[in-house]
Amino acid sequence: MFETLQKAIEAFEAQGELVRVKEPLSPHLEISEVTDRVVKKRGPALLFERPAGHGYPVLTNLFGSLKRVQAIFDIRSLDDLGRRFETLLNVRPPTGWIDKLKLLPRMKELGDIFPKTVKDAPCQEVVETEKCDLGALPVLTCWPEDGGPFITLPVVVTRDPASGRRNVGMYRMQVFDAKSTGMHWHLHKGGAAHYLQAARGSAPMPVAVALGPDPITTYSATAPLPDGIDEFMLAGFLRRKPVKLVRCVTCDLEVPAESQFVIEGFVRPGETRREGPFGDHTGFYSPADDYPVFHVTAITRRSNPIYTATVVGRPPMEDGLLGKVTERLFLPLIRQQMPEIVDMNLPVEGVFHNLCFVAIDKRYPGHAQKVMHALWGLGQMMFTKMIFVFDAEVDVQNVGEVLFRLGGNVDPGRDLTVVRGPVDALDHAAPLPNLGTKMGVDCTRKWSGEGYEREWPELIRMSDSVRTKIDQLWNRLKL
Repeated sequence: MFETLQKAIEAFEAQGELVRVKEPLSPHLEISEVTDRVVKKRGPALLFERPAGHGYPVLTNLFGSLKRVQAIFDIRSLDDLGRRFETLLNVRPPTGWIDKLKLLPRMKELGDIFPKTVKDAPCQEVVETEKCDLGALPVLTCWPEDGGPFITLPVVVTRDPASGRRNVGMYRMQVFDAKSTGMHWHLHKGGAAHYLQAARGSAPMPVAVALGPDPITTYSATAPLPDGIDEFMLAGFLRRKPVKLVRCVTCDLEVPAESQFVIEGFVRPGETRREGPFGDHTGFYSPADDYPVFHVTAITRRSNPIYTATVVGRPPMEDGLLGKVTERLFLPLIRQQMPEIVDMNLPVEGVFHNLCFVAIDKRYPGHAQKVMHALWGLGQMMFTKMIFVFDAEVDVQNVGEVLFRLGGNVDPGRDLTVVRGPVDALDHAAPLPNLGTKMGVDCTRKWSGEGYEREWPELIRMSDSVRTKIDQLWNRLKL
């Protein structure tokens, strides 16, 4: 794992996982088109050294290959993240001195998750307040119908005006002019909750935006943590060392000290402006709508910063791997509440919130329906439009096997569950914004208590003895 973005770039370039693009391409569509082509091939990270009209290089596709994600998180497989998280969740009170000794390494690990405040920070080597200008940043316009240039990889820091608790999230920001942007806070997200609290008063709410901290801290801003849990603590856990924070220059917030840029400012309660359209991760343009306005009070930066961006659009894109990281990391937490769950797959084609395949250890009639409703009641899983529940032996990571079981096991009149509730704000198929219907499908083998009175057929399998014999003969058969 990497302490800074610069160290990640250095390592990936040495491994052939990063290419420097010297052609002076424009941040208006051209960088996006190159990035999209490379992402679709799971190609290297791209460092555009000379974006036309700007003095700062642009980095895209940092998380766009499994090899780079493994290096960023220092893992051999994505499941390593979940296993490590599971050991933390399974800590039990020690019963004797030997147990206490075994617990010491984990206590040290827990101590490393808390962020550490420092006085001097690379992200404040240059401070601009009076003459700060967002136009100096090579902000990308990604798609032809976008409402303008959008900051697409921001680590947005806010604090609850009532409780003082910090939230770190990632919300796109359309650049309106030199000193203002949109702040795309969806109704159900942490930043929006803080804004609603602030709207009860009249004082502006401070906001700070970090661009390009270390890669794990950037990822942590996307993680669907429960309310009140600090994302910088998750970053510390994944990094195995605390995130260094520094106090902002013009507002009472802390930001990652190793960031490339920090944009400081505020939002005013009740002030909104039309933002969008935006070519979104759904593969469609999300329509223009009114969102809060972020006013810039300062831009601080490193002396030689790199502007980071991601391009979202029709999958597969870079954010698909980040979604898979989240799936594997949080599966143990879901299992703690629903131990019957064997595995889960949020396929990239489902753009995070449209499709969920889940395998369960089925124990009673109606168990699949219980799991559907439990998942819909679990944090951001409430947005999942379609949940398909399978038996434990089904490999839900294998889409071919999923479709085979779905087609063979489902009777639509019996096995479909349709409910009404909140949906993702980007679900353009819903009849109303943020509200629609969701579907659960029981793809499990049916029991007599579920209205199936016939004998369920057995899946065709060769006998184990024959398979073993042919395995032993296989090389001799030269097939």
